[in-house]
Amino acid sequence: MDKGLLHLHNLLRWVILLLLVVALFQALTKKDGLRKSSLSLLISAHITLLLGLYQYFTSETVGYSIIKRMEGFGNVMKDSFARFWAVEHFIGMLIAIILITIARGKAKRLSYGPAFWFYLVALIVILISIPWPFRETVARPWFPGM
Repeated sequence: MDKGLLHLHNLLRWVILLLLVVALFQALTKKDGLRKSSLSLLISAHITLLLGLYQYFTSETVGYSIIKRMEGFGNVMKDSFARFWAVEHFIGMLIAIILITIARGKAKRLSYGPAFWFYLVALIVILISIPWPFRETVARPWFPGM
């Protein structure tokens, strides 16, 4: 079950990135449909957050178990792999989802300018926080399990 949830978490990453680009384009060009795409983005982001939180607290290799295994945050912060999974990925994605939620509120009121900037910053934070295959210590495949 854990492997399936990890694959779903990874698949939703691509859905979020696609919907984020669509929402950015719609906010920039002030196109209709921003309300609908922003709602789909919000739902995808929150489902991914729930899956990530489950993995953070139950996985043996990432998240909270790293903190327990390394006997505290002091040791975690010295190790780049552990720091990424226990702190950087978690905090970065949490910030991005908060920004997406704020942008959804702006998009609902059709405030295109502020929604665009919140979505843009969220996209940048997500791109920084993803364990891309070219990141040396925390690399994950583009499509694991496929």
